[in-house]
Amino acid sequence: MRELWVEVPSSLPKEEKVRLLEACRGKCQAAILEEELAEEASKRGITPVTGRGGKIILLGEEAGKREVEQAKGSGGKVCLKVSVKSRGDEEKIVEAVEKGVDYVAVSCPNWKVIPLENLIAKIHGKAKLLAEVSTLEEAKLALETLELGADGILLKTSRPSDIAEAARLVAEVKTREPEVMEKLELKTAKVTGLKPLGLGMRVCVDTCDMMEPGEGMLVGCQASGLFLVQAEVEENPHVEPRPFRVNAGPVSLYILAKDGKTRYLSELKAGEELVIVRRDGSQRLTHVGRVKIERRPLLLIEAEVEGNPVKTIVQNAETIRLVTPEGSKSVRELKPGDEVLVYFKPGGRHFGILVEKETVIER
Repeated sequence: MRELWVEVPSSLPKEEKVRLLEACRGKCQAAILEEELAEEASKRGITPVTGRGGKIILLGEEAGKREVEQAKGSGGKVCLKVSVKSRGDEEKIVEAVEKGVDYVAVSCPNWKVIPLENLIAKIHGKAKLLAEVSTLEEAKLALETLELGADGILLKTSRPSDIAEAARLVAEVKTREPEVMEKLELKTAKVTGLKPLGLGMRVCVDTCDMMEPGEGMLVGCQASGLFLVQAEVEENPHVEPRPFRVNAGPVSLYILAKDGKTRYLSELKAGEELVIVRRDGSQRLTHVGRVKIERRPLLLIEAEVEGNPVKTIVQNAETIRLVTPEGSKSVRELKPGDEVLVYFKPGGRHFGILVEKETVIER
């Protein structure tokens, strides 16, 4: 579990220190503070981290093997607080971990990312690495560094309001445990018709991820019936695969986004969140890296699912493929009677939010 620690500034008046500790109640695991505040922290369920005996003993970067052994001999865990300014500081931390240090709280006053990457690679699983931060932006960066992220953050703040925001961030950032999203129930639809439409403005959605065969995005003419368009992952003799890309369709189509909402393809911009969906209905979040809109020949695909007509429009080209129950099929090879996968959810949409009992007609 990621940990949130707070360093209580010694310069604050005592009543403000206590107020800060009160804000930590139920949100922080530990606090670095003066010995006189240890009891105030403990009665709020926060482990005090001080230079004396206790559950966690704080040591400075000048501590050697003897100090570590003495601190360990008291029965508590040991936290080494270090400022990392050079590669030599990193090596001192590795040596301290080998001597039995349990936590390392590091500040990186110059370079923020590379020292953390090096330390995560060197001590991950051997000691808990806490990154000292003063802003939420720094905290998020530390929790995501080298994909694994730090084991926690040490927040330096004098504002009680920062505590709740930091706790929320620690809980939300998922770099070690993939976020489990509810599976979608994909249904089989039978193709009933195909019609070339001529030129139109179509959208390629380039993501910040890599997709595999059977993965793509859900798009369609109707919000109630979205077709699973596979990413450009297939090998072919004419162009290289682009596993980050879904050639989604014209600007007016709906696409499934975060939290079950739909967006128009025309609205999408770099940095926004969408969902990648697999053949089995599992989904994961990704960010848009680029939206590429060009004029291309289009193809209308009509299908039927559980007696209901559904439609989508795609670029009329061999590289665009719809996901099927067993594989995928180029839209240039589709014919009436073929089966494709769709997400069918009756109801209307109000600014992308599903309203199940709203009567809406989309043709």
